[in-house]
Amino acid sequence: MRERLVIAFVGLTLAVIGLYGVPRAYFLADLVRDQERATLDGTSTALAGLVEERRDAGGEVDAALLGHGLAGADRVEYRPADGAGVAVGDSVDGDGGIVVTKALPDGGSLRLSVSGETISSSVRDAITPLVLLGLVLAVGSAVLGFAIARRMSRPFQELAGLSRELGRGHFDLDVPSYAVPEAEEIGASLRGAAAQLDDLVRREREFAANASHQLRTPVTALRLGLEDLTLWPETAPEVREELEHGIAELDRLNAAVDELLDLARGRRIDAHEVVDLVALATAGVERWERRLASTGRTITFRQEGRRSRTRVPRGPVEQVLDVLLDNARKHGAGTIHVEVRDAGTHLELVVGDEGTRALGTDVFHRGVSTGSAGSEGIGLAVASELADVCGGHLSIDTASATTRFVLWLPPRDRVTAPAGPASG
Repeated sequence: MRERLVIAFVGLTLAVIGLYGVPRAYFLADLVRDQERATLDGTSTALAGLVEERRDAGGEVDAALLGHGLAGADRVEYRPADGAGVAVGDSVDGDGGIVVTKALPDGGSLRLSVSGETISSSVRDAITPLVLLGLVLAVGSAVLGFAIARRMSRPFQELAGLSRELGRGHFDLDVPSYAVPEAEEIGASLRGAAAQLDDLVRREREFAANASHQLRTPVTALRLGLEDLTLWPETAPEVREELEHGIAELDRLNAAVDELLDLARGRRIDAHEVVDLVALATAGVERWERRLASTGRTITFRQEGRRSRTRVPRGPVEQVLDVLLDNARKHGAGTIHVEVRDAGTHLELVVGDEGTRALGTDVFHRGVSTGSAGSEGIGLAVASELADVCGGHLSIDTASATTRFVLWLPPRDRVTAPAGPASG
């Protein structure tokens, strides 16, 4: 903004200087020529009087006498009615010069001339102050424009900084009042937005705290009950194995609840460990084999490429994998395929099935239906948000004829930091 204002000030000044200075320069050039011609006329008249006096006294017109005319001319020539003429001064070419001829009573004549170079020099001397004045005005306008632009742009720069702070989650903004009406209007809107966002975040945090208490209490009670059942002597070994499996799933549920609540509260989920996607995917496939077998579905896994390690939060990646597998179980068909691929610049965790549903990128938006039964697509929306938290990206493989979801993740040597926390 400042640069544009300075350019506007300088451009306007140069335009005014041009509109005034160019005609003024032509006027000065004509004025100089007129002055030079008037000077020659006066000099010729005075010199003609001296020549007449010399001739009347019987003297001879010589170079010394004609030299008086060089005060106003570059060359003076005396041409008598009879006899040889006399000339003093430098020769003058005819380009741009001025020549004045004065007739004498005895039939002779005086010829005074000024060269075009002399006239050009006089024109330059007359225009130089005008040019210097224009330069001073241009520099002055630039300085004045910079000062005014800085003063006018300061409120908007401050508002831009406050907007960035608001985007980082700092809602306790101290927005000052401004004399500029436009800036004051923006500041008032910023104050209102900050207050509304602060109230919204506060309500969401209160909900997260209440949800944490409401979720953890029954999960803990259920876990204690299952642990108690595993300790009963009457519990058969195969039943105890199923109960231990259920306890492990409850632990995973409890960890997932903690991570989702931390995410809802705006806390950062840091990546402190190197995760092997092959091991993570293999564990997920084994975990889902039993569920899928009861519905007559099968699941496969394969690895493509050598690299499979990444530095991301493990919990969110597991949750994304579970969401994609559950989506394939509910809405897909045939065998579910899980694949870990090394794409060079990134790693890919692919989950697909043999279904041919036509999906668009809007399936990752909350409230979009993904099945014929009209179920809400909030699971895929949460998975997409978790992928962003991991520093990755969840997308649909549009080149495939079947349904395939691809989770893009950075390799281990390219860590992408998750989004920062929102704080009020």
